[in-house]
Amino acid sequence: MKRIGVTGHRDIPSAAMPHVLAGMKAVLCGHQGPLQALSSLAEGADQIFADLALARGAELTVVIPSGDYEEGFGDPGALACYRRLRRRASQEVRLAFPHSTDEAYYAAGTYIADNCDRLLAVWDGRPARGLGGTGDIVRYARERGRPVTVVWCDGVERD
Repeated sequence: MKRIGVTGHRDIPSAAMPHVLAGMKAVLCGHQGPLQALSSLAEGADQIFADLALARGAELTVVIPSGDYEEGFGDPGALACYRRLRRRASQEVRLAFPHSTDEAYYAAGTYIADNCDRLLAVWDGRPARGLGGTGDIVRYARERGRPVTVVWCDGVERD
C-alpha cells in the first residue's frame, strides 16, 4: 500500500486554490493500487487532502497531536469538518501531548513524514511561522531523504 502524507498551510488564498486542488488530485491519481493518506486534519490543506483522498478510495490515518486538539479550531465549520473526517478514518494515531503546542504540531508533522512514502506539501516556500509549520516539516522530510511534492501557485502570497 502506498502511503502519502500531507503538510500544508491552514490559510490558502483563493487565487491559489485551483492550482492546489489540481496538484493534490494529480498526486493522488498518480498512484495505482491501494492508498493510505496520513493527515492531522488541520483546517486548510490537511482537510482538503483528506477529503480528496477519501473520494479516491484511500484509507485515512489521522494523526492527532494532542489531547485538546479540537479546542484549537476557532472556526465551527473547520471543527465540524475535522470531526466528520475523523469518523471516516480507518486508523487514528494519538500523540501523548496533553496540550496543543508547537512541539505537539512538530511531532505530528514528523510522524507523518516518517510514516509516508511521499510527503505532499501545500507550501509557499517560506520559512515556518512557528515550530512545526509547513517549512519545518518539509525540511525534516528532505533531510531524511523522503520524497516531497510541493504544490503552490507561483506569484501568490499568503497574508
